[in-house]
Amino acid sequence: MQKKLIIDQDLLDITISRLCYQLIENHNNFSNSAILGLQPRGTFLADRIKAKLESLVNREVEIGYLDTTFHRDDFRRRETPKQANKTHIPFLIEDKKIVLIDDVLYTGRSVRAALDAMISFGRPKSVELLVLVDRKYTRDLPIQPNYIGKSVNTMQSQRVMVEWRDQGRKKDSIWLINNLDT
Repeated sequence: MQKKLIIDQDLLDITISRLCYQLIENHNNFSNSAILGLQPRGTFLADRIKAKLESLVNREVEIGYLDTTFHRDDFRRRETPKQANKTHIPFLIEDKKIVLIDDVLYTGRSVRAALDAMISFGRPKSVELLVLVDRKYTRDLPIQPNYIGKSVNTMQSQRVMVEWRDQGRKKDSIWLINNLDT
């Protein structure tokens, strides 16, 4: 197994700032917009985006966390059931502009499941997708992000690992891992 650092702590801070400015260009002060972090790993990025946005727009930005476990198309194909996370959406999404946030976009199946899960809470005015890492050339579904931290060309034998301080790591790091055994 080989690891290559693709985003370090300093670059991550710059990337999050850039993404927030792009969001402000399209959502102004977020008065009719909200963000939904996809459980489990998208919530860490969503929290960072929320904090940065609030410092830039000087108002509270609505945030929720969306679990997609029971909406996934592979839920019943596992030997042991996947453990569900908590969905927490403390606002109405009806007629709001929603920004779905996830750490890595791979096949698009998690995003498809998120769209299904989100509709259970109402019909948003619009939905956009923000991802920290877009794994190009790996899509199973025609899903493309509106906001991208970094695009990387990957093969099926590779994976992207995102490490957050919030998860107990010493620093934030994003790695591209080559699995030589596959």
